[in-house]
Amino acid sequence: MVAIAMFASAQEPPTIRVDVDVVNVLCTVRNRMGILVNSLKADDFIVLENGQPQEIRHFGRETDLPLTVGLLVDTSNSQVRLIGDERRAAAQFFAQVIRPKDSAFLMSFDAKTELLMEHAGSQKSIKAGLERLNQNSPQMHPSTGTARPRGTLLYDAVSRAASEQLKKEPGRKAIVLITDGMDVGSKGRVDDAIDAAQKADTIIYSIYYVDSKAYGSARASQPGMMVLRDMSDQTGGRFFRADKVTPLKKIFEEIQQEMRSQYSLEFTSSDERKDGSFRRLEVLLRPSGLRAQARKGYYAVR
Repeated sequence: MVAIAMFASAQEPPTIRVDVDVVNVLCTVRNRMGILVNSLKADDFIVLENGQPQEIRHFGRETDLPLTVGLLVDTSNSQVRLIGDERRAAAQFFAQVIRPKDSAFLMSFDAKTELLMEHAGSQKSIKAGLERLNQNSPQMHPSTGTARPRGTLLYDAVSRAASEQLKKEPGRKAIVLITDGMDVGSKGRVDDAIDAAQKADTIIYSIYYVDSKAYGSARASQPGMMVLRDMSDQTGGRFFRADKVTPLKKIFEEIQQEMRSQYSLEFTSSDERKDGSFRRLEVLLRPSGLRAQARKGYYAVR
């Protein structure tokens, strides 16, 4: 819910103005074939807040705004064998996405959540952080031969990343979440995680990635996938399922392409109350056959 404007004079360096009255909605648009559409104008969009049309006061392709990406990786016992592939795909993704003014952070979650890499912008720092992901993965205890404590604090990890690492960041913000979608032991619920992301104006790209050898092909996957779909749908992101047909590397390439195809729609709400209530958002397109992908709402906080 924060809009950023850049101002500069001949004598002064550029400064950033934060306007808390402006709601910024990032969205992507696809046609019936699922292909990204990048040639739309402001008049092609309709933004509704609680069903009421809003006037778009600024429209643009805000891919030049600073980008902060948080990679959250499930390192619970069932996911250990996948970490090498995740680390390699993430390294290529960050190398292509993160520019000098952007930053990334890395968090793992199992029976605890751990921030493995603070906000970093250089490829060297990012590579070092990803190496820590490999070292941090749960292993068998050297003396007892038993696994580390079981647990998957998925909801708590998303809430922590959004509230502690992203809420105060300007520009575009995204969480890339790699997990089987199963939560064991979080203090919060899935709704709390979604709320935290919405309050931080953060998009969630969720990747359902499962090690079939860890718990067999018979394990029910629907609950985990439904949770991840809900997280992505509510925040304006996308759900992906990694498998042999769609490997993790290809998914990261799609996320990268989507981040470069975002429209920015800014409006000042016709409801001037800053009462902390949740406002439903809907983005419609006037041209037929197009579908907008955007967050489903925001909190009207001061």
